[in-house]
Amino acid sequence: MKRSAWRYLWTSEDIRKKLLITLLLLVIYRLAGNIPVPGIDHNVINAVAASGGAAGNLFGLLDLLSGGTVSHFSILAMGVYPYITAQIILQLLIPIIPALERRMRENPREGQIWQEKWTVILTIPMSLLAAIGQINIFSSFANGQPVVLHYGFTGSNLVPTLSVLLSMMAGTMFGIWLGQLISEYGIRNQGLSLIIFAGIVARIPSNFATLLSDRQNWWVVFVILAVLALTIFAIVYVQQGRRNVPVMFPGRRIGNRMSMPVRSNLPLMVNMAGMIPLIFAQSILTFPAIIASYFVRSSTAFIASAANWVYSVFGTGGTWYGVLYFFMVVIFTFFYTDVLFTQQNYGDSLKKQGAQIPGVVRGTPTQKYLTKVQRRITVPGAVFLGVVAVLPYLLGAVLPVSTRSSSLLIISSAGLLIVVGVVRDTFTIIDTELKLHGYDEKLIS
Repeated sequence: MKRSAWRYLWTSEDIRKKLLITLLLLVIYRLAGNIPVPGIDHNVINAVAASGGAAGNLFGLLDLLSGGTVSHFSILAMGVYPYITAQIILQLLIPIIPALERRMRENPREGQIWQEKWTVILTIPMSLLAAIGQINIFSSFANGQPVVLHYGFTGSNLVPTLSVLLSMMAGTMFGIWLGQLISEYGIRNQGLSLIIFAGIVARIPSNFATLLSDRQNWWVVFVILAVLALTIFAIVYVQQGRRNVPVMFPGRRIGNRMSMPVRSNLPLMVNMAGMIPLIFAQSILTFPAIIASYFVRSSTAFIASAANWVYSVFGTGGTWYGVLYFFMVVIFTFFYTDVLFTQQNYGDSLKKQGAQIPGVVRGTPTQKYLTKVQRRITVPGAVFLGVVAVLPYLLGAVLPVSTRSSSLLIISSAGLLIVVGVVRDTFTIIDTELKLHGYDEKLIS
């Protein structure tokens, strides 16, 4: 029988060192997440966190992306969210601006270095805007009560305000730096993902305790755990889904002989977008409720009535919110997949290698054919993401529970996708590292 290479996980000094460095940096991040922003009013933050509707949805999304630090409003309250935003903005700009698209196509390696550099640079102004917006939004949801004492850009409030904003910006850059250290010295290419993962997992016990507190409907816990297990299985199944497109690579000349053409496959992912469509959809659906919250107490009856209607649709997490959420996730899945697929430009890449899909002309026709195939296999992936997104709302409508839908599955929809994806990718990376160090599966008698 086969003996797994994982039994040598602690034997390899290099792998052991990487794991210890990763754990140490994650502990440092979690400890830094408890350092509060100067002048914060925790009572106001707790009130916003306990509220439902748009405030609760937005709070949950930001708390997810910050790794659970928004609930403490620490210097890491924004987490790595500004970096993710900057990364998405650049990914969307590259196919729009011809010069950027040409740079990425002509020299992918240099283009990747350029993109990483400008993502970090763009993160600085994005973190400043995010800090100001986060404080203002939470204050508006708290009926005008200031989240940060002595906050303002005039008079004696200017210096305390600048100290708050600079501390939040510094916390974001510190979190990004820790993530880059993990990717460089720990588990490679997993730094930022593991930071978000650690924050999500750290919140699971409190969410589970909330479910257990409802002693009258104790059986609901078993139903939710069963649904959670099935959902995780479905996520893994869909995330591993591939459509293998046959590709013929030309033969090579070896001395005076020409080798036969090589038949291979180009795997296209069913779900290429990951959890990004959920973040897009939730952010956009929350925005109308945020704007409406400024006008619900307007002295003009028509404006107040319209604002209350908008808030009731987008801010309460009701039926219409769930329906819109589902369709927005599906639409953004197609949109983001198209953006990513266009950047990869398989048509030109295969043409440069002399490869060809049987029956399809090289170059642009190949790219069009692959785009058509990718869109067709994206349909089940997009619908699946939409179902996962609204699953907590569906369970909340069926099960007799008083818990907020965002914590009904113990983990949010986007958080569940992140956790499953990070665990799967981390296991794959560690398994690859074991094989590179010579610790492969071995047959034993």
